[in-house]
Amino acid sequence: MEPIPNGPTKTLLRFGLWVSLALSIITFVTFGMALVAAPNPGTFCPGDCFEYPYLNIISEYPVDFTWMYPALALEVLFLIWAVWMHRITAKEMQLFSHIALIFAIISGIILVSTYFIQITVIPASLINNETEGIPLFVQYNPHGMFIAFEELGYLFMSFSFWFIPFTFNRSGGYGIYIRWVFRIAFLMVLVSFIIIAIQYGVMREDRFEVTIITINWLTLIINGILISLWCQGKLNSL
Repeated sequence: MEPIPNGPTKTLLRFGLWVSLALSIITFVTFGMALVAAPNPGTFCPGDCFEYPYLNIISEYPVDFTWMYPALALEVLFLIWAVWMHRITAKEMQLFSHIALIFAIISGIILVSTYFIQITVIPASLINNETEGIPLFVQYNPHGMFIAFEELGYLFMSFSFWFIPFTFNRSGGYGIYIRWVFRIAFLMVLVSFIIIAIQYGVMREDRFEVTIITINWLTLIINGILISLWCQGKLNSL
């Protein structure tokens, strides 16, 4: 790879440009599919909702599960993105990018496992009429394991958002906006969790899950575009 003085190589910049664009696009697609296929139980259900024990949800397969396939790709791309950002971070800032990478890995492990199990285990179990214990794990249960693991996974993603900006610590232009988008997203997640936890306690249902997914996915869409523009700007300056 051709070295760039005081910065990443051309190859790294091109790689980052395309990974950032891909992440932005796949997140946008996932967001759209999730909105179309949003399950109808929970606090945001307008009516005619699935109720416990959620054993008739097989009627919604595969529509309500399709968004998890691009969500899996999203998580893999986010991990690659985090590795790339750690790679281009200035040496004195790599402690922070390393922390961001660790949080991204934890987030990826949780969310990839959660989505893969949901699309693999739940439909097959219901088709075979193996329903014991199913209510605790289905995405339709607003206080079930699926929602809890999503909250946990996206919380770790949010934690990484606080440390990623150190990668762009010396950057003006797009770098300023990138830093602010990540940090505002983290603060919004933190404030929303505190407000929802105080108001609803353990009965927050899926309120925080919907909130944190919305914040995190919008952050990935926006900063995916901004970072691709940042990479293009760096390439143009060579």
